[in-house]
Amino acid sequence: MRGNTVDQRTARLPVPTTWQAAAAGAPEPWAVGSGWAVGTFGELLQGVLPDNRHFLVTLPITTGSKATFHYSDDATGITVEAARKRKSARVATLALEVLGRPGGGELVLDSELPEGKGLASSSADLVASVRAVADAFGTAFPTATVESLLREVEPSDGVMHDEIVAFLHREVRLHSRLGHLPRLVVVGYDEGGQVDTVTYNRRPAPVDAETRTEYAALLDRLAGAVAEADLPTVGGVATRSAELHARQRPRAALAPLTAACAEADGLGVVVAHSGTVLGVLFAGDDPELDRKTSHVQARCARLGGPSAIYHYAPGLPARRDATEGNGDVL
Repeated sequence: MRGNTVDQRTARLPVPTTWQAAAAGAPEPWAVGSGWAVGTFGELLQGVLPDNRHFLVTLPITTGSKATFHYSDDATGITVEAARKRKSARVATLALEVLGRPGGGELVLDSELPEGKGLASSSADLVASVRAVADAFGTAFPTATVESLLREVEPSDGVMHDEIVAFLHREVRLHSRLGHLPRLVVVGYDEGGQVDTVTYNRRPAPVDAETRTEYAALLDRLAGAVAEADLPTVGGVATRSAELHARQRPRAALAPLTAACAEADGLGVVVAHSGTVLGVLFAGDDPELDRKTSHVQARCARLGGPSAIYHYAPGLPARRDATEGNGDVL
């Protein structure tokens, strides 16, 4: 299988004592840090591999979540403005522990991502929170450490990685890096309602051996397509993933959007497998992009739900990730 595969036996990373010593120093009585994380428009591919590991392939988008952390060395715990964001407070507390910092503070979250739609709003909040805590002390966590922190809280969509990746979302562990694609535009349609991703992923959903083999072949095909910037193949794999998933979770908008995609000569259909959004993919440099996206949005209007335009672009807003060479590395 193509891609830079990560050793799946890697356990939760221990915290080197030299990191804690370097981070602890002489604690400031207060500090402020900010962090940003993008969402993902559903998944280019999601399924189960022959060894029964559940995986997904991200489609990072330019909208996301911002976190601001106000540190205080004499605070008791971390407060957050909304009770539903308590998981973000939990992961921020874990990040402080890794840094060896006493106290706590206030975490403020500002997200562009609606909840329960399949855009990775929860994962983006968590990643942004971890980054904000590190930024308060002028440092950054390696991406593998961000994974390990989220692993303590809930399954994740892999949005701590800027590039397109295959991610073992139930294990919160990188499977392989696929790389970057040219600019893409998604006309997204929302079927309505909300899906709790954590609850959804706990459902028993057996996948037969033949289908698991097809998922592995699709992942290999997608890895090659990303490496070669083969957008039609990327769209074809995304469409096939949507079709396979519809066997266990029918989507009323899938057939109409597939038809709209064909009418507009789009690349394919991409869905949030555990969300409510579906979308039609287009190349960002398509000379008829405006006409084609308008056509699909008109078809969405006939379905009765809202539509919106989302963007994938290589070189998303910079993050203070250790893997990107920004900031001091823990």
